[in-house]
Amino acid sequence: MNAQLRRRIFVVSVGIVVLAAVVYGFLPKPVPVEVATAARGPLRVTVEEEGRTRVKDRFVVSAPVPGYLRRIALDAGDLVVKGQQLAVLEPLRSTVLDPRSRAEAEAAVASARAALDVAQEKARAAAADAEYARERRARLLKLAGGGFVAKDDVDQAEAAAKKANAMKLSADAAVSAAQADLERARSVLGHSAATGTGTAEAVVVRAPVGGSVLKLHHESEGVVNGGEPLLDIGNPRSLEVKAEVLSADAVKLRKGMPVLFERWGGEQPLEGRVRVIEPAGFTKVSSLGVEEQRVNVIIELTSPFELWQRLGDGYRLDAAFILWEGGDVLQVPASALFRRGEGWALFVVANKRAKLVDVEVGRRNGLSAEIVKGLTEGTLVITNPDDRLKDGGRVRVR
Repeated sequence: MNAQLRRRIFVVSVGIVVLAAVVYGFLPKPVPVEVATAARGPLRVTVEEEGRTRVKDRFVVSAPVPGYLRRIALDAGDLVVKGQQLAVLEPLRSTVLDPRSRAEAEAAVASARAALDVAQEKARAAAADAEYARERRARLLKLAGGGFVAKDDVDQAEAAAKKANAMKLSADAAVSAAQADLERARSVLGHSAATGTGTAEAVVVRAPVGGSVLKLHHESEGVVNGGEPLLDIGNPRSLEVKAEVLSADAVKLRKGMPVLFERWGGEQPLEGRVRVIEPAGFTKVSSLGVEEQRVNVIIELTSPFELWQRLGDGYRLDAAFILWEGGDVLQVPASALFRRGEGWALFVVANKRAKLVDVEVGRRNGLSAEIVKGLTEGTLVITNPDDRLKDGGRVRVR
C-alpha cells in the first residue's frame, strides 16, 4: 500500500469520526428523572388542623364586688375543694389627703361644729318657749274653771303650747342633723389612708366546685373591680380539644368522625372523635394576612387517660380528621400526576424511555393518590415530571 492510499484512508477515517461526533452531539440526551413504584398499601384521606386542649367544665371565679384584694395564697396546680376560701376582698382604701384637701376637711369640721352650736341654742330657745306655753296653758285652765277667762283664750293657749312643743321637737331634730354633719366632716380627717386605723368588713370568695387551680389572674394584692376574674378552676383529667377548621373542610366533617392526634409530644398518636361542630363560623386572619372563615370543632379524647395524662389545659396538638381510609389501595405519589384534557395522566419508564399513560384517579390526600384504572402494581412512574419529558423520549433514572 503506497503512501497516497494510506493518506486517503486516514482522511476518510477522521471524517467518519468527526461526522459521528457531530451526529452524536445533535442527538437528544436522556432526561434525568426520579421514579417511584406503584404499590398497594394503606391510604388515608384526612383534613389536618392545629388544635388546643381545654378543660371541659371551666369555672372562672370573679370578684363579686369592687374591693381591695388580699394576696392569694394558691398556685396554679393546687387542689381545692368546694367551699374552700380562695380570696378575701376588703373595702377600698380611703384616699390620702393632700394639704389643700386637709385644710378643706378641717374647715368643714369647724363649720359643722358651728352649725351644731347654732342648732343647740335654737333648741334651748324652743325648749324655753315650750315650757312657757305649757305653764300659761295650765294657768288659763285654772282661771277658766272659775269662769274668769273666756274659752277662746284657753283654746289659743292650747294651740300655742302645741306649736311650741312642735318647734322644740324640730329644734331637737336639727341638733341631731348637725351632730351627724359634724361626724361626717370628722370622718374625712379620721379615715385618711395615711392615718385611718378603723376596722372594716371583708368579703370571702369561696370555691364553687372542687378541682385544680388552672390559672391565677391576680396573685398579688391590689384593687379589683366587680366582675373581674381572679382565678380559674377545673378538672385537668377532663380535657377536650378545640380545633379551628376552614369552613370548606368543616362541611366534610360529621359527628362521631375519628380523629388522630400526632406531634403532641408523646411516643404514639392519640385517638379521638368529633363531639360538636359549632353551627356558626367566624373570620380569622391567617399569618399571611388572608381572611379565612373558620369553624370551631370540639373533639373528645378516646385514648386511655394514662397515655395523655401529661397533657394540660391549652396544650397544642395536630389533629387529623379521617375522612376516608383504605387498607389495600394501589397508589402513586401525587406529584407524578398532571392534567391531560379532562382527565389525569402520568409518565412511566419502559425500556429507558418515558411512556405517557392515561389513568383514572380515585382518592387523594395530598401526598399519594389512588389509581383506579390504567396502571398495574410494580410499574415505575416518574415523579415531578417537567416540560422536557415527551412520550417516547429517553430518560435516565437518577
